[in-house]
Amino acid sequence: MSEIATPGQLRMSYWRWAMITVPAIVLVGSLMGLVSNSGYDNRWFAALNLPAITPPGWVFATVWPLLYVCLGLSLAMILHARGAQGRGFALILFFVQLLANFAWSPLFFGAHQVTTAFYLIIFILMVTIATAFAFAPIRKAAAWLLVPYMAWLSFAAILNFQIDQRNPDAETLVPAAASTQIG
Repeated sequence: MSEIATPGQLRMSYWRWAMITVPAIVLVGSLMGLVSNSGYDNRWFAALNLPAITPPGWVFATVWPLLYVCLGLSLAMILHARGAQGRGFALILFFVQLLANFAWSPLFFGAHQVTTAFYLIIFILMVTIATAFAFAPIRKAAAWLLVPYMAWLSFAAILNFQIDQRNPDAETLVPAAASTQIG
């Protein structure tokens, strides 16, 4: 027998990676959003002058987990491609963009750094494009799984830019604390 592993064994190895990468990315991404109080329940965010292109909250709650699933599957494909030329560099690029992605919500929603968050999302998009180009020679499907993410990052960058333009004082905007009338 000249085969090291059967096709079925290779598929199982990929799915083992995916059973780790998908939940890990979805969990960490969701936790970063939760910890930074991202979304419409954030009083600071609710006080911003939002552009008309701002989607309702349920869109973000639907899109991000789906994108994180795509990222996890893409990563599993590259992790599964042991011995592939360029794999190490491709993984470094992937993790750089992923860590930057995880930093965006705390920067935007937690620290209220709208301008810096815009520059960060541009950085994430550029590194993700480089990641897709690094993934393509290894596994084309892994690169294609990044396309919806890049499209959403492009939209998110436009949204972030418009929020920045409409709210030049966003970094210092702090809604008044709720008060109670006693007495």
